[in-house]
Amino acid sequence: MALKITPLTGSIGAAVEGVRLGWRLDDATLTTLREAFLEYSMLVFRGQHLEAPAHAEFARHWGEPVVTAMLDQLPDAPGVVQITDVKKETTATEAWHYDATFEKVPPKISILSAVTIPVGGDTLWSNQYLAFERLSPDLRRVLETLRVRFRGIRLGRMMGIPEEERPQAVHPLVRTHPETGRKALYVGHLENSCIEGWTREESDPLMEFLYNQSVTPDNVYRHTWQPGDLVMWDNRCTMHYAVHDYGDQPRALNRITLHGEVPA
Repeated sequence: MALKITPLTGSIGAAVEGVRLGWRLDDATLTTLREAFLEYSMLVFRGQHLEAPAHAEFARHWGEPVVTAMLDQLPDAPGVVQITDVKKETTATEAWHYDATFEKVPPKISILSAVTIPVGGDTLWSNQYLAFERLSPDLRRVLETLRVRFRGIRLGRMMGIPEEERPQAVHPLVRTHPETGRKALYVGHLENSCIEGWTREESDPLMEFLYNQSVTPDNVYRHTWQPGDLVMWDNRCTMHYAVHDYGDQPRALNRITLHGEVPA
């Protein structure tokens, strides 16, 4: 089957058919995938069933794996983190977020491979280019002057990390993608973020407005996982949300993140 790329919504995401990621990929295929990735910001590959080493090998086509602070990699697959046994009461991911905004250099790409899939447990993605571009020109100009302090509060709590050991970093509220040149809104859950130099009372109303505007239904793709799925997304211009509606059913996904750039 020839390589086929089909948009999933009018705002974000594309499905890729006709490729086996566990095999060696030729230069033409990789070029096509890279172009599609930059255009659609996330790609969905069904039926791949990649073991952790093959997952890591595919990821290396896109960059250098890096493990997010406060997480542990699998002992037999460097760079691969297994997301499993997540409890709804403490989960950090049942909220719209970028991965690792609390790092001075957040990852540029995240790649999830489905291992054990429950009934439920969908993941949603939003287009943060459009979230920014849909704002008024005057507000966009103001936002480009602001910076946000991000803290690893929710993930730290989920992983049982003491508050004083949870990392934090300051980044532009609007970041420019280093490859496309497009500007994206760089926000996160209110608990984790505050405009630098502003009080909470000043920051929260604006951040809540931006957060809500980012994830309107016409700006979102919702993925229903199947065993063997692999999904990769651009962590420089998309947020995501992992729905925890599966109770105590087992759910396991392997994740790789790739070293990125200092947001600018």
